[in-house]
Amino acid sequence: MDTDLKTASEFLLKEETYQIIGVCMEVHRELGHGFREIVYGDAIELEFGQKNILFEREKEYQVIYKGRKLQHNFYADFVVFNNIILELKAAEGGVSDDNIAQTLNYLKVSGCKVGLLINFGRRKLEYKRLIY
Repeated sequence: MDTDLKTASEFLLKEETYQIIGVCMEVHRELGHGFREIVYGDAIELEFGQKNILFEREKEYQVIYKGRKLQHNFYADFVVFNNIILELKAAEGGVSDDNIAQTLNYLKVSGCKVGLLINFGRRKLEYKRLIY
């Protein structure tokens, strides 16, 4: 995409998202593809700790429907810098529309504006930066 065509919202939390993607690239370089999501999550947690990046893992959010809390909550893989949802996948087939919809729903419920959907399931790391 031509830089002149990008809107300001696409650059929301730009430096923070670059840091997170950099950590994910480091983990992918070291581990490669083929592990389960949880393994990548463990490695990311170690990297965040070493780099003093503020994060919460498996952060719980309530889902509110018409003003009422629903019985089941959801858990974001990571919330980084208090305002970026990091959703991990290890899908050999790549990122799907369902993965994107899931991440957008997490953004909606959490109040976060930026989400990163990262897929470790292929030879090359895949990532999508989503704005809500």
